[in-house]
Amino acid sequence: MRVVIAIILAILGIGCTPKPKRSEPKQSYHFRYVQPPTQASMEQQVEYMRDHFWDKFNFADTLYTTKADTIEMCRAYAAYVSNFVGPMNQEPIRKLMQQASVSKKMFDYFVMLSDKVLHDPNSPLRSDELYIAVLEAQLASPHYDKYEKMAPEYNLRIVSQNRIGHKANNFRYTTKSGRTRDMYSLESEFVIIYINNPGCSMCRDITEAMKQSSIIADLQQQKRLKILAIYPDEQLDEWHKHMGDMPAEWINSYDKGCHIEHENLYNVSAIPALYLLDKEKVVLVKDSTDVGELEFVLQQAKR
Repeated sequence: MRVVIAIILAILGIGCTPKPKRSEPKQSYHFRYVQPPTQASMEQQVEYMRDHFWDKFNFADTLYTTKADTIEMCRAYAAYVSNFVGPMNQEPIRKLMQQASVSKKMFDYFVMLSDKVLHDPNSPLRSDELYIAVLEAQLASPHYDKYEKMAPEYNLRIVSQNRIGHKANNFRYTTKSGRTRDMYSLESEFVIIYINNPGCSMCRDITEAMKQSSIIADLQQQKRLKILAIYPDEQLDEWHKHMGDMPAEWINSYDKGCHIEHENLYNVSAIPALYLLDKEKVVLVKDSTDVGELEFVLQQAKR
């Protein structure tokens, strides 16, 4: 967890600049952590912290929104999510946003923290599933008028696409030969969709990590896994230039007509992105940049 928090603080440093040190007023605006019952089991302690993590935070005191150190608050939010909120459990986030709704100022503050921790493309805790709870809270909030709800309404449509446990959106891909096919036509126990930009440094890292993965290689050799690399554009000079970056056994393709972006079939605001699908094209991993996550899910699923 410390590694995750360190990474997220480095990422959020631009948006969460610490305030210069000054003499503290009598009222402290540092986040105070709750301690779980020492005699409880580990499971009970986690459950207790999930329910009581924010007990010492005064949601009614809007001075927190200006006087609290935002990095410290990002750290607290990240610790809460990474330790006590399950990846598919929206209820704790719904409860948190309800607690924050005591005023518009506080509600906006927790929307900001949620954006940083759950929605920033570079956050290691980015989670569309949890962020849906934040967006739905914005849409239900009496603090927002119809114009203020337009952005969260749009974002909700985007992040609700291709949810884990749901079928992925179909799309057409075109290979170097000019052949165009549907993604759904791929017959395989598992499919990795790899949305990428040719030449980007993170794409190179992900490509290399997948090349080096013994789990991925074994499943490909067993004809149980196909990798569809898709460039969501049709400016093909760079794509042709980097054609050799992809292994020959991968399907290297582009989106002719840019339908993925224009029809909002997948979120291409942050590239690269990895999706893992099962044979029914149900999403097992969504919008990830972690090859290790794919390996873990594949290892569990192939047993």
